[in-house]
Amino acid sequence: MKVERSRVLYAEAKRVLVGGVNSPVRAFMAVGGTPRFIRKAKGSKLTDEDGNRYVDYVCSWGALILGSTHARVVAALHAAINRGTSYGAPTKLETELAKLVIDRFPSIRKIRFVNSGTEATMSALRVARAYTKRNRVLKFEGCYHGHSDAMLVKGGSGMATFGLPDSAGVTNGATSDTVPARYNDLDAVKLIFEAHPDEVAAVIVEPVAANMGLVPPKPNYLQGLRDITKKFGALLIFDEVITGFRASIGGAQKLYGIKPDLTCLGKIIGGGLPVGAYGGADEVMNLIAPSGPVYQAGTLSGNPLAMTAGIATLREIGRPGFYEKLEETSAMLENGLRAAAENAHVDVQLTRVGSMLGLFFNHEAVVDYGKAKSSDTSAYKVLFNLMLERGIYLPPSPFETIFVSAAHTREDVERTTQAAAVVFQRIAKRRSVEAKIEPSVH
Repeated sequence: MKVERSRVLYAEAKRVLVGGVNSPVRAFMAVGGTPRFIRKAKGSKLTDEDGNRYVDYVCSWGALILGSTHARVVAALHAAINRGTSYGAPTKLETELAKLVIDRFPSIRKIRFVNSGTEATMSALRVARAYTKRNRVLKFEGCYHGHSDAMLVKGGSGMATFGLPDSAGVTNGATSDTVPARYNDLDAVKLIFEAHPDEVAAVIVEPVAANMGLVPPKPNYLQGLRDITKKFGALLIFDEVITGFRASIGGAQKLYGIKPDLTCLGKIIGGGLPVGAYGGADEVMNLIAPSGPVYQAGTLSGNPLAMTAGIATLREIGRPGFYEKLEETSAMLENGLRAAAENAHVDVQLTRVGSMLGLFFNHEAVVDYGKAKSSDTSAYKVLFNLMLERGIYLPPSPFETIFVSAAHTREDVERTTQAAAVVFQRIAKRRSVEAKIEPSVH
């Protein structure tokens, strides 16, 4: 596979962009090799600058649930762009998209659109502190809630890839009110609340952790968080930037039957354009300016192009049979990958919720950040590169999530699982050779 153009472009990018990229995981640091510079995308396929085509399982990190350049989304954007790209004034598009979201998320009665998931979580926490008149926030190890200072504590994903427990430039004061706990461990949460019964403003959680690989909640875990927060008067915030419209059409909260106080959204609601949102009950959301004293603003919030793409996307996924077909494709991929690993006698833990999959080279079930980090990341590096050579584009980090879109076909999945069968055999053979040459210890 030729990658000369990508190599040249990467070298050029590093002269003017920090690390040659605008988001760290794109640099392939966790998997090695040259980041592929993408020229175009269509449906389930990416084409790089060297002309190589790949089956895309990154899907713009989950945003492209319809696949790339969906005809109705593109047509809507073409019409919208001729009317203007930004006004800095209200449009009916914002109200229309808000209604579509609220219709699917009963916990949301009012919503505020922003420009990113980071903005959404940062703003939701500010509102929670104002509502409860408390300062502390409880988060979970390996759950990533954007790069605001207070949330860069054991944040998973890119931070896990780079081995950073936090970030340089974040002061002790910025994180002094952030209390981390182990994901899927209710006892740890109870102990924190018992130690600080009147201090915790909110618990923020990815209801399905998707930034340490994909780690589903244990049975009754989310209900336990709901019960504890109610008992102690704290708000429960679901960060559904990834799981919103992915876990189900009503997000993880519909799938698991839990009603949080605040919900953060992003990705899919912008149809591939930059977007974020947070919402909840009237009494909480009415604290935000101009209705209340919590200030939050943004020049491009509610951008008409993002709203247009979001409206077109949510209309498409609301069509009868959409999620049933997506579930069928996702299950086919899960089963095919599992069979390929089992046939090669390679220990792999596969997790799936809706159209999201996690793949860990681990002997044991992965239920938290510690277990995720104990997985064999060197094996994932081999998997990624050998699959890439065969035209399969997986996430370039062992701590990210595999995404399936409506554009993926049975042929895409069969091609993927056939490639995986060969690659898992290669991994098994490599491990066998390494075991034979490893010196004995007496």
